[in-house]
Amino acid sequence: MKELDIPAMEELQTLVKAREVRLILGDQLNFGHDWFTSNPDPEITFVLMEVRSETDYARHHIQKVVSFFAAMRLFAMDLHQQGHRVLYLTLDDPRNLHSIPDNLEWICSEAAATQSAWQQPDEYRMDEILAKWSAICDRRGWDWSISDSQHFFTQREELATFFKGKKTYRLETFYRYMRKKHNILMTSAMEPECGEWNFDASNRQKLPKNHTLPPPKLFQRNVSTLVALLESSGVETIGRIRADAFPWPLTRVEGLEMLQHFAEELLPFFGDFQDAMTTECWTVYHSRLSFLMNVKLISPYEVVQTVEQAWRDDPERVHISQAEGFIRQILGWREYMRGVYWAEMPTYETLNFFDHQQPLPSWFWTGKTKMKCLSHSIDQTLEHAYAHHIQRLMVTGNFALLAGVHPDAVDAWYLGVYIDALQWVEITNTRGMSQFADGGIVGSKPYVSSAQYIKKMGPYCGSCHYRAQDKTGASSCPFNSLYWDFHVRHRSKLERNPRIGMAYRTWDKMDPAKQQALLETAAHHLDNIESL
Repeated sequence: MKELDIPAMEELQTLVKAREVRLILGDQLNFGHDWFTSNPDPEITFVLMEVRSETDYARHHIQKVVSFFAAMRLFAMDLHQQGHRVLYLTLDDPRNLHSIPDNLEWICSEAAATQSAWQQPDEYRMDEILAKWSAICDRRGWDWSISDSQHFFTQREELATFFKGKKTYRLETFYRYMRKKHNILMTSAMEPECGEWNFDASNRQKLPKNHTLPPPKLFQRNVSTLVALLESSGVETIGRIRADAFPWPLTRVEGLEMLQHFAEELLPFFGDFQDAMTTECWTVYHSRLSFLMNVKLISPYEVVQTVEQAWRDDPERVHISQAEGFIRQILGWREYMRGVYWAEMPTYETLNFFDHQQPLPSWFWTGKTKMKCLSHSIDQTLEHAYAHHIQRLMVTGNFALLAGVHPDAVDAWYLGVYIDALQWVEITNTRGMSQFADGGIVGSKPYVSSAQYIKKMGPYCGSCHYRAQDKTGASSCPFNSLYWDFHVRHRSKLERNPRIGMAYRTWDKMDPAKQQALLETAAHHLDNIESL
C-alpha cells in the first residue's frame, strides 16, 4: 500500500490583497459548493485555520483532531492547486490568535478586504461565534454574507416546520416524507418499493457462529508531523494513534473509494447485522462514512444514490432490507437528528429529565473495567476513535443511563471520543436517544436493557468476570440489578409510558424478597462503581 503524507503548508501562508475573504470551517470541505464551481477569482481569498478554540472546547480523541487538521490541509492544498487563493493558518503560526473572529479581523484588515462571506455552520456554538464576527464586520464597515452549506437534504428549520403544531417529532412520519420528497426507494406510482416503508424487523440479527467478517478497508498515511504539532502546542487529547500508518480516509477521492467498497463488499450484509456486536472485527459491516459526510467531503445524496442504485442493479445480491436499512440511517435518522437539534437548541443541551447527577466512572477514559462488553467497547473506541451505534447505545450509553450519570458528562465523553462527533449529531443521539434526558423528544422510551440483550447480540458475556445469568449478588452482571433499580427510581415518570408498562407489571408480580435483593445488589454496584 502506498504511503500518503500530509503536505507542508508554507506556500499557503502568504496573505495577499483581496476584495473578499471567505471562511471555510473544518467541517465544510465541500468541493461541490457553488463557491468552487466557477473559475478561480484572484480577488477572493479562502481562509482555513487551526485554532485552539476548536481543539479545546472538548477533550478530543487524538485521531479526531488529526483527522480534521489533515483533511483541512489536504482540502486547502487541493483548492490551491486548482488555482484558488488560499490562506491556511496552522496551529503554530505566530500570527494565529486562536480565535476565528480575531483571526478574520486581522486578515481582512491586512488584505484590505471590504467583504467577508461564510457558509451556514452546523453547530449552535459556531453560530454564536460567527455572530460576533458579523458584529465586527458591521463595526468596521465591511459587507458580509452567509450562504447555505449545500450539503443536507433539509434546511435547518424544515423539521420544525413539518411538525408545527404537533406535540412530538415522529421519525417514521418524517422519514416517509423524506422518501417521497426526494423520490428515494419509491415506485413510479410514489409507493414504497417492495410494498414496505421500513424493514427494521429484518435488521436485528446477531452474527452466526463461525461467520467470517471482511477486513476493514484502511489507508496508510504518515501523520507524524501533526501528532508532533499537537504535542508541542500542548493540546490535550485522549486515545491512541499510529502516526506512521493512519488508517482513515481524508480526501474526497478516498471517500468515494470507501463508498464504493461499502456498496460492493459490505452492503449485502449491512442490514442483517447492523446491530450485531463482536470482538473479531471492529468495523463489522458498517460503512465508516460518517466522518467523511460530517466534514462534507462526500454528500449524503451521493451516498444514498449509490446504495439505492446497488439495490436496483442487483436486487438478489443487495436485498431491499439491506439498502433500506442503510438509507433510513442517512435520509431519515441523520436529517431528523439535525432537525431536532435546530428546533430545540440551545435549551436542548440543558435538559436532564431524570435529574441524574452521578459523575462518569473514570474507567470510561481507560477501558479498565471487569465488565467485558464495556471494556471492549471503550478500548476499541480508544484504539480506533470508533464504535458502532449499538455499542454506543446499548453498551456505554445503556450503562451510563442505568447508573444515573449526569448527561453533561455523557455528552462530553461522546463528543470527545468519536471521530465523527459534532454537536449537532452527537447531542441529539446522546442526550436524546441514549440518555432520554430530553424526556421523549427524540425517543419514545428509554433504551435500557439488562444483560440479556447484550448476551443475545454479542459474545461478551461468555468471557466476562460477571455472570450474565445472575441477577443478584456481587458476581452478578451489574446491568441486571441496575435495570430494575433504574425503573424503580423513576417509576413516577415512566410507568404511564405504554412502551414500558410490561416492566412494571413484571416488577409488581415479583417476590418482595427478590425485589429487595435486586435493589441491594444495585446499591452495592453503584457504591463500588469505580471498581466494577
